[in-house]
Amino acid sequence: MQVSRAVQEMVPLLREWRHDLHAYPETAFEEHRTAAFIARELRAMGLEVHEGIAGTGVVGVLRNGEGRSVGLRADIDALPITETTGLTFASTVPGKMHACGHDGHTTMLLGAARAMVQEPPGPGTVVFIFQPAEENEGGARVMMEAGLFEKFPVDMVFSMHNWPGLREGHFALHAGPVMAAFDTFELRLIGRGSHGAMPHEGIDPITLAAQVQMAWQTLVSRAIAPTDPAVISITQIFAGDTLNVIPEMLTLRGTVRSFRPETRDFLQSEMEHRAAAIAAAFHATAQLDYQRRYPATINANPALALAEVAATAVVGPNAVEKDLPPSMAAEDFAFMLQEVAGAYVWIGNGPAEGGGNLHSPSYRFNDAILPLGVQYYCYLAAGALNREGLCQSEPG
Repeated sequence: MQVSRAVQEMVPLLREWRHDLHAYPETAFEEHRTAAFIARELRAMGLEVHEGIAGTGVVGVLRNGEGRSVGLRADIDALPITETTGLTFASTVPGKMHACGHDGHTTMLLGAARAMVQEPPGPGTVVFIFQPAEENEGGARVMMEAGLFEKFPVDMVFSMHNWPGLREGHFALHAGPVMAAFDTFELRLIGRGSHGAMPHEGIDPITLAAQVQMAWQTLVSRAIAPTDPAVISITQIFAGDTLNVIPEMLTLRGTVRSFRPETRDFLQSEMEHRAAAIAAAFHATAQLDYQRRYPATINANPALALAEVAATAVVGPNAVEKDLPPSMAAEDFAFMLQEVAGAYVWIGNGPAEGGGNLHSPSYRFNDAILPLGVQYYCYLAAGALNREGLCQSEPG
């Protein structure tokens, strides 16, 4: 592990920051305390600080002469989950928890900012982006709409996510897609209600729903190539008010995930077509509300090459994994990558069994990886600005 003495000496402070953030989680666009914490620490470092971007977003800027500019992004929001870890610094906010490790991401980027103030990279500019509302609400998109890269232009942008199941001390890099596009749907099937004892007098939307489910699942299994990943998940079903009445209407809700834009277009079109055709065959009506939420997160070269160099410098070539499959989960960093070339990597959090999995009420971020993330960002900024030496003082 090539972690500088300066970063190693920062570890107690990193843990203190992370535990404080963990104890006071805030969900999408409500991260007021978190944003104030970040802004306070950045100002204490002497950085230029901008608050209120997309409501609760914070940007710190380190300028060191003329040159390139690199963006480093961390998500700062928590989830509406009740924590069950039993940690001494567990959430003090009922029903809210940092169950995805964003408190760790925020801490690593704060630590990198502190390290870079001490040993500035350059010549050039580092933009530290602390983004709200990654979970479901597309805070990255809102920051883009607020003119993030017009106000703070960057040549490349980078981010990372802790990954349970990937060994501590390892990084995972993906050429191309890392995370899937994420869409949501609501389908209303409208038939005709009837007495449960007289089904012939109605049009049963529950029976229709079963056929729609089968038709949609065969889209994935029979209409899309097995080498082209896609997932349709019905996650909610609502119908009926009483036991002896067949309802008039049923609502299905869920998610759709894919990587290729062509596959995304096909799924939306075919889901609507098949639902409408099945409903029409039974003299019912289908109304599909399909919402495109996050695009696929896709890495680009040469940004990925810089990420590989930085990760290798921290953990060595044997701990940089490049053969893991991408995840069908989604990530709104994709909106930033649509405007600026960049790369998104995973940093190993250790076995999922011991610390839970992402979005679990028992999830535990591994504090041991904090200095690795800090050091990675240091090397990455140095490489992106084409200057050797950042945070490369003699390892402790």
